[in-house]
Amino acid sequence: MSNISISDVMAMRSAVLGRNAALRNVVASPTGVANTARVAGSTFEAAMNNVLHSDKSNAVRSVNGASGVVASNAAQQDSFASTIIAQVQKVNETGAKAGALTVAYERGETTDIVKVMLARQAASIGFEATLQVRNKLLSAYKDIMSMSV
Repeated sequence: MSNISISDVMAMRSAVLGRNAALRNVVASPTGVANTARVAGSTFEAAMNNVLHSDKSNAVRSVNGASGVVASNAAQQDSFASTIIAQVQKVNETGAKAGALTVAYERGETTDIVKVMLARQAASIGFEATLQVRNKLLSAYKDIMSMSV
């Protein structure tokens, strides 16, 4: 799997924050909903499509993980759950790679401290971004669940 660049993560973060602001506007004032939601939605969709569909060659694994079946049809690649799973796997791989570089440096196998520190920082930023996306998703979920129908 290819790594996600920092600008892609920041674009996703910005899009999630925009979507969250649009949801808050919907709750606060139902009169200006259409334009705000449409602009935030298009920004969110553009950022997500840019980040998530940049690596179409990767197959997405099934959601339950028990079957181990690799799915390759377009409908499953575009599902929200499979997208989240794929992104979490990328963050996990980045962390594992940083850990392996750290261990190699501690053993004396590698002398390039800059490479080790950059890998650790990339893993840290990826983890923090994933954590923030999780927090925003939970916040949006709570906002939606507290809306009266």
